[in-house]
Amino acid sequence: MNDAQRGVLLRGPWTLPNFITLLRLAALPFFLYAISQGRFGIALIVFIAAGISDGIDGYLARRFDMRSALGAYLDPIADKLLLMSSYLFLTIPSFPAVVKVPVWLAFLVISRDVLLLTVALLLILSSSKRRFPPTWLGKVTTVTLIITVLFVLCANLWNWPQAVVLIAFGAAATVTILSGFDYIYQVARHSAADGSARETPAATGRP
Repeated sequence: MNDAQRGVLLRGPWTLPNFITLLRLAALPFFLYAISQGRFGIALIVFIAAGISDGIDGYLARRFDMRSALGAYLDPIADKLLLMSSYLFLTIPSFPAVVKVPVWLAFLVISRDVLLLTVALLLILSSSKRRFPPTWLGKVTTVTLIITVLFVLCANLWNWPQAVVLIAFGAAATVTILSGFDYIYQVARHSAADGSARETPAATGRP
């Protein structure tokens, strides 16, 4: 274990990045309430502020070595909750949104995130794997899903061309499906590699 790794493990949970993440979680009910009441201006401001805070806490954690075990789990959980609840609430028929997220797209997004969280939990419980670094396709998917929510919120505030929103829906669906299959492939590949690594000493007679 190198010095950087020791620093991460020894860092306490009460860091500034974690505090910012907790504020982002605390803002989630206000964001969802704004959507349910048709206050899309407020919802847009809160959503943008949440995105900016996500970038700030990540920068602070890296720049000033304030990474922690709690932050490694808390930050992606906060991001998942924000995205999943956004797609869910922007789909509900009784809410006053004029432009809504299609039910099929919300189902895709939420199903993918549930799959990722379930697989990650199973790996944590059944193996020594604790870190799940995002792939480039996963990052593209997150950005695309965020932009799609922004487009929907803006389309409920201003008269946006319908084609723009439909393109965003298509892009979100495409990257969601691709990243889901890519995640399953990456997990299977790493699991096979770990299994081979454990079997090699026994096969060669080495301790």
